[in-house]
Amino acid sequence: MGRLTLVIVIAAGLGACQYVSQPAPTPSPSPIPTPHVNAAAAILQSNEVPSGLTVCLGSGPIDVYLASLAQASATIGARAADQWQQMQTLGARDGAISLFTSNPSACNAELGATSTAKAMVSFVARFEDSGQAHRAWEAGVFGFAPPPPNVIVAGVTRGTATGLGVSSFTYERPSVRLASWQRSVFVALVVASNLDSNTFKAAATTVDARLN
Repeated sequence: MGRLTLVIVIAAGLGACQYVSQPAPTPSPSPIPTPHVNAAAAILQSNEVPSGLTVCLGSGPIDVYLASLAQASATIGARAADQWQQMQTLGARDGAISLFTSNPSACNAELGATSTAKAMVSFVARFEDSGQAHRAWEAGVFGFAPPPPNVIVAGVTRGTATGLGVSSFTYERPSVRLASWQRSVFVALVVASNLDSNTFKAAATTVDARLN
């Protein structure tokens, strides 16, 4: 037996002896994963939108909204239902939406967007994993897909400059402002009509803070 081999054997023997002579360490409990929030708990609430905006009938679980929208407009309702079905095909397990408008007629418009009424809309969908969520975001949330990387589009900001992470983009014009992003197992959409930029950004930040 060579000297190096002998040293290794002795060291191993000493380590074994020391291990036996010491009490076994108490294993640390495994951390409990934080459960993901439900989509309905992540959307904007009544106390988080500007005064003068009233919640629309159908706000809440996405199925309730789609049923309400279909009664008001078969065409818009069918399009929204198809878009939600596409997200489900990509793995969406849970979805919710909230709409607040200054005029009840805007509740029946697509995502509350009209030329004159003020509106704030938030939508969140939860997926099985972040990979599914990212693919759904790239495919487009209710038809709003991110522009290709490095392509400049007027009014559009993509990536970390939005404040909503790498997988995000915003579109801002005086009459309508939109943010679409993916965070963890969620995709989110915030649309502000005829509201200022600060109000819009505050709303998106509020939703984003809940996406764990």
